[in-house]
Amino acid sequence: MNSQARGRLTAAFTDAGTTGALHAIDIDTGAALSLTADTPVSTASVHKLCLIATLYREAAAGRLDPTTPVDIPAAGRAPGPTGLAVMRDAARLSLRDLASLAVAVSDNAAADLLWAHLGLDTVNATMAALGLRRTIAVHNQADLYAAMVADTGDTGPAALVEPAAVARLSVLDPARTNRSTPKEIATLLTAIWRDEVCAGPWGEELRAVLGVQTWSHRLASGFPYDDVRVSGKTGTLPTLRHEAAVVEYPDGGRYAIAVFTRAASTAATLPAADAAVGRAARIAVDALRSRSGTA
Repeated sequence: MNSQARGRLTAAFTDAGTTGALHAIDIDTGAALSLTADTPVSTASVHKLCLIATLYREAAAGRLDPTTPVDIPAAGRAPGPTGLAVMRDAARLSLRDLASLAVAVSDNAAADLLWAHLGLDTVNATMAALGLRRTIAVHNQADLYAAMVADTGDTGPAALVEPAAVARLSVLDPARTNRSTPKEIATLLTAIWRDEVCAGPWGEELRAVLGVQTWSHRLASGFPYDDVRVSGKTGTLPTLRHEAAVVEYPDGGRYAIAVFTRAASTAATLPAADAAVGRAARIAVDALRSRSGTA
């Protein structure tokens, strides 16, 4: 069954003009399905999962109060296409509301305020404490953008679809940027849903925050049903389209899935590549459900 499913996964990625890596886990039985799941990957904004998990683990340990307000000046915010990154006026939000923005619309400015409050070392130490030693952050969102500018010569967004410029991007190289593996990211989600990151009300709130993402064009597209819940985080950089999420069925089935893809084309808009993330996730979940007799 796993061999057949892996063949279908490879075909789903190939048909979309991408290569892909995936790890899926049945949260309750531990059964798993992998496709090159130990391969290091550039995580892009999927690494915000690590950031938010650390915030709530620190809260559960009593080391911070997530209701702490943060004053946000109008200037000096991390760049990005959504949220506080494009807003023009000063604001004041709590740490946990910044977390909601970082997940809901992948707000880079909100995420960087959390990075500044927690520190990269704390996030990395949290991942190591959870046994995720290949999940490492080396820069925040502002530094990630600065690296892209440095690599492309500050020629603007047009450079990010020019093949020669994209080939120079250090943020696409897992050895030089925020990184993990599909297996470790799916394992992190499994730990969150098993209350192993933090338990009680903080664990419940963490899962609720991860359920507010607005994007439905990737992993959620594989589960177009009103009674199936998808909670997770996308990640996007030139040629990279990722998502990691937990899919919850009305019969109680719960599945953590991490899908990382890289497209051959440098085009910014590739609907087939986005859809392949959802298609692959569905193939993996169907295989796990078939194995457990719940399909």
